[in-house]
Amino acid sequence: MASAKNQNSSAARRAKLEEARRKERARERRSRIITITAAVVVLTGLVAGGGYLVSAADEQDKAEEQARTSPVTGEKSWGDLDQDHVQTPVDYPMNPPVGGDHSPVWMNCDADVYTAAIPNENAVHSLEHGAVWVTYNDKAKDADVEALSERVAKTPYSLMSPVAGQKDPLMLSAWGKQLTVKSATDARVAQFFTKYVQGAQTPEPGAACSGGVAK
Repeated sequence: MASAKNQNSSAARRAKLEEARRKERARERRSRIITITAAVVVLTGLVAGGGYLVSAADEQDKAEEQARTSPVTGEKSWGDLDQDHVQTPVDYPMNPPVGGDHSPVWMNCDADVYTAAIPNENAVHSLEHGAVWVTYNDKAKDADVEALSERVAKTPYSLMSPVAGQKDPLMLSAWGKQLTVKSATDARVAQFFTKYVQGAQTPEPGAACSGGVAK
């Protein structure tokens, strides 16, 4: 009798242990399924997100390439500009000037925003180095001046200053190039920066825009 009871007790323990093991295996299986499912979701999201980022980057590259290769509507151009260094004031044929003889020292143009007039001769040297020069007169709207100041302050190889005698409120100049806009939101502003900051028109690409005259 004792032996039978022991056998029954052992069988019950084995059954209980097997049931516990079965439940543990089931829990582990559910856990693996959840983990795998989560990993698939994350991976899918990464792949989709990565694809979106790559696509967005490609579109941005295409847009910039189009801006660089397309003409800027309404811009004026000058060719065969002198590049001699002079120590005397220069009488430029356009205001603000877009090139010609200039000071041996450039105006700092490493995202520099000047609130007072700067010497033309130094600014022209900055244009020779590939800078874009944003200028405005007293008829420019404060909001436009502020917006353009923010753009220049974020853009190496650019500078900004007031030019009281210019005929239009807002003007952008690069070496041999000039554009008048009525608003800082004009799409041509972005194109002008993309095309001419260290652009193909630059006589001395890569030359410094710091270490010059600061005012």
